[in-house]
Amino acid sequence: MGKPKKKDLPDLSALARKDAAIEVRVTPGARRNAIDVADGTLRIYVTEKAEAGRATDAVQALLATAMGVARSDLVLKRGRTSREKLFVYEGS
Repeated sequence: MGKPKKKDLPDLSALARKDAAIEVRVTPGARRNAIDVADGTLRIYVTEKAEAGRATDAVQALLATAMGVARSDLVLKRGRTSREKLFVYEGS
């Protein structure tokens, strides 16, 4: 996966609050990397296939870029092998 471009993503910097829980619905194997916010649901589309955690890593990188935070500040708490994932922002 190439580095996602910030200009192509929605501004999710409001989610960057200490201990904020961020629930996402993931679509692996998509045509392009994208984030869609609709009806209070955060949907993330990544081109990576759901093999060996590659899609989860891609989701974490894309979400961190949209939030404007370091990837290491987002910790996956639930959904390692599921399309429904829960990340917690542990930055400051």
